[in-house]
Amino acid sequence: MSTTRRDFLKSLALTGAALGVPALAPAAPRPTHKAATATVNGRVTGPEGGIGGVAVTDGETVVQTDVDGRYELPAAPRRPFVYLSVPRGYQLPTHETGTARFYQPLHATAGGTMEASFRLVPLDRDDTRHAFLFLADPQTRTEAEMQQFRDEIVPDVRQTAKRLGDRPVFGVGGGDLVFDDLSLFSGYETAVRQMGLPFVQVVGNHDLNFDAPADPGSTATFRQHFGPEYYSFDRGAVHYVVLDDVYWPGSDGFGRETDDYLGHLDATQLAWLEQDLALVDDGRPVVVFTHIPPLSTTYERRGESSPSVRGQISNRAALYELLDPFDAHIISGHVHENEHRFADGPHEHVVGTVCGAWWTGPVCYDGTPKGYAVYNVNGESVEWRYKATGQEADHQMRVYSPGTRPEAPDELVANVWSATDHWTVVWYEDGIRTGEMTQRVGLDPLSRRLHAGKDQPEKHPWVEPQPTAHLYHAPASPDANRIRVEATDRFGRTYTARPSSVTEAARTSG
Repeated sequence: MSTTRRDFLKSLALTGAALGVPALAPAAPRPTHKAATATVNGRVTGPEGGIGGVAVTDGETVVQTDVDGRYELPAAPRRPFVYLSVPRGYQLPTHETGTARFYQPLHATAGGTMEASFRLVPLDRDDTRHAFLFLADPQTRTEAEMQQFRDEIVPDVRQTAKRLGDRPVFGVGGGDLVFDDLSLFSGYETAVRQMGLPFVQVVGNHDLNFDAPADPGSTATFRQHFGPEYYSFDRGAVHYVVLDDVYWPGSDGFGRETDDYLGHLDATQLAWLEQDLALVDDGRPVVVFTHIPPLSTTYERRGESSPSVRGQISNRAALYELLDPFDAHIISGHVHENEHRFADGPHEHVVGTVCGAWWTGPVCYDGTPKGYAVYNVNGESVEWRYKATGQEADHQMRVYSPGTRPEAPDELVANVWSATDHWTVVWYEDGIRTGEMTQRVGLDPLSRRLHAGKDQPEKHPWVEPQPTAHLYHAPASPDANRIRVEATDRFGRTYTARPSSVTEAARTSG
């Protein structure tokens, strides 16, 4: 690590302390030795023998296999696993359920040794072209909700994967796999098995053991089911990284308190990430999966002066610094809305949730349909589209008739949930292109209908509609007989929709 970067990370530790978050120690270069280490030896092999250049780690130190696939890792005995970064061209090893298993328990004591070898199976097709599905926040609270997840999402995912053709596909469980009841992890695993895809998992704030005395213990049950909280792997030209950005300060002995977690990447994880990325060529695509977004702009849309510690990664500047050499994307969920942010370097994708507004109805509280994101990768090119559950792939907006929004009584309104400045949204009257629609912040009319008011939604009255920036307005003529909206995304795909009332929107949204 350069002196500049070391000083940078050290300054972030001071910033974290000033914010009242856990101090960030400066990330260290890959150590050549450790005090009180155990030695882990092993070999990574495939059908033709040893595989060289594979990264192996205990979550603190990263080493690579030699040309014969052998490695020696000075591991910290307190770390729970030894695991590898699966290279391109090989299947993600999985449990019978389909959840990824690229790790082994680390059971050596200080000064001791253990053997941990891994055998990889080649993919049956080239992964230069591949795809993945990001499922944010299943967040099931009951067996009934878990069954709804399986009934609605599983067949939709299976159909989407089939339509992706012969390219390899994997899934990502984007955190909040359940809603505090960790016994439901087994139901999630059943759903993954039914989807028929290898799945990697991100830990969310509702996936924690809240009686844990400190952060490491909070993921004990998650680790039992899914292994390490952070890791990496390759598919084609893309390097994928899963991070744990949910920090749990610990139980006070009286149970869980309100607002008790925050978004933060601890020093050990950042030091590991630096070593992991040091093995990746500059300029390559790097896709990072987190649960909490680096920065949700919900607070700005609400007119608040600063973001919540639970809607941001407090030391995200360290992550940006490490990702700076790469063509980076950060994909997250957590906030139950759809958003794209470009302000600090990496493209930040915040994905709408498969549970919508906590299984209360068909939409998230910004009006985005419940669903998931579909990413297609062709070489170093990454494309994406949001997939609304139960709808065709081209269902990318909802258009409301003039007069639907009280704040814009004479205007046509379109909620184009994946739109960014790279999109073009126009409206037509009687077949004639009339102009581009204007983007403004506001409440989605369907979300307002379903979520506003102290007594609704009945299941969770605390759910409220939230201002979104992906509403587009136009002064449509009252004399027009036929109106349609046309939206073209950054990849040149065009979608059309016609206006309807809120009542009709509620009926057709499921």
